[in-house]
Amino acid sequence: MSYLEELAGKVKAKNSNEPEFLQAVEEVLESLVPVLEKNHDIIKYKVLDRLVEPERQIMFRVPWIDEKGDINVNRGYRVQFNSAIGPYKGGLRFHPTVNLSIMKFLGFEQTFKNSLTGLPIGGGKGGSDFDPKGKTDLEVMNFCISFMTELQRHIGHYVDVPAGDIGVGAREIGYLYGQYKRILNSFEPDVLTGKGLTYGGSLVRKEATGYGILYFINEMMNHHGHSLENKKVVISGSGNVALYACKKAQEFGAKVIAMSDSTGFIVDENGIDFEKMRLLKEVQRKRISEYADMIPTAVYTEGRGLWNIKCDIAIPCASQNDIDVHEAQVLIDNGCIAVGEGANMPTTNEAVKLLLDNNILIAPAKAANAGGVATSALEMAQNSARMSWSFEQVDNTLKDIMKNIFKNSKNAAEEFNSPGNYIKGANIAGFMKVADAMISYGMN
Repeated sequence: MSYLEELAGKVKAKNSNEPEFLQAVEEVLESLVPVLEKNHDIIKYKVLDRLVEPERQIMFRVPWIDEKGDINVNRGYRVQFNSAIGPYKGGLRFHPTVNLSIMKFLGFEQTFKNSLTGLPIGGGKGGSDFDPKGKTDLEVMNFCISFMTELQRHIGHYVDVPAGDIGVGAREIGYLYGQYKRILNSFEPDVLTGKGLTYGGSLVRKEATGYGILYFINEMMNHHGHSLENKKVVISGSGNVALYACKKAQEFGAKVIAMSDSTGFIVDENGIDFEKMRLLKEVQRKRISEYADMIPTAVYTEGRGLWNIKCDIAIPCASQNDIDVHEAQVLIDNGCIAVGEGANMPTTNEAVKLLLDNNILIAPAKAANAGGVATSALEMAQNSARMSWSFEQVDNTLKDIMKNIFKNSKNAAEEFNSPGNYIKGANIAGFMKVADAMISYGMN
């Protein structure tokens, strides 16, 4: 039995009830086979044995009072996965599906994603099974105050710097930071990112993940002799990532013809009207079905089926395992040439293999959607320097970071005899930086 097979067996035995985490580990370990053949120190110093174990897993109860005066109890998490190259960095997710497996999978992925940015940030993730949807502002504030009352013990600008994620936007970050500031009696803006512009937030943060995906896809397409001009794009989701991926795709000359939310999807062969969609989802917070009421050429369909729509580029921005083998085959049959992963692990491992076997270009999540965390790190830099950069300065820096992520992923894939496989390239490039630091520290 090989070292990697033995390690995979140990991980499965220890984490048998955590399918999302096991899926993420399996993908990375598979990519690293050629790396271990060239670098035996990784085995000698048990780098991977250490890397698949979080440095720290924190789980806590979060009691809070609703509008009726009743006490509710949720569960909070913070998984501090790896700090080899910097303080833990990763979002907080408030959603009913949150559990330890998902937190570990996201923290594991975040470690490599953050490494790829080239910035000094480690990997972590946290959140709660609390659902902010349908809650009043007072209820959300009460929950955030209780959540931060415990979380503040475990974070700090040299230790762990959380950000937002699904269910945690500017409102929630404001409540969380307000409680942190109140408890510590100290103004430390670089302990949370995604803040409002009036108290240390950065321009472009809202747009960063969506923009970054398109910067990466554009580099990838150009390298393979394609252009985004006049390409038909389908995007799953309609939150921040999906919205600003839509906007940037249109700026590159592509036509976004479909988007979705948890209820269904809309199709408009004339192209999505970004401003109307932004108003509907970002400002009014309404269901995507109402877009079809505003635009006569748009058609709404309830439920799944988004990936049946013929497109050149598919950009899943909704949730993990959004595209399975069946949907991957539909994309192939419909002539899709590229998949850009906007969400974390939105394509099953089996679907990824099928897409690659059919020469579909894949912009992998840990590389393509690193723009959000990269801009979070730029927010930290601005906070530390007590400065505020212009939109253009942040955007240009983000663009350069995404170009470098593509370049490093491409070079790593080519070095290890897998040209065009940016999943393997991103995994290897992200891993090597973390591995080198861990070996330098000795037994840490």
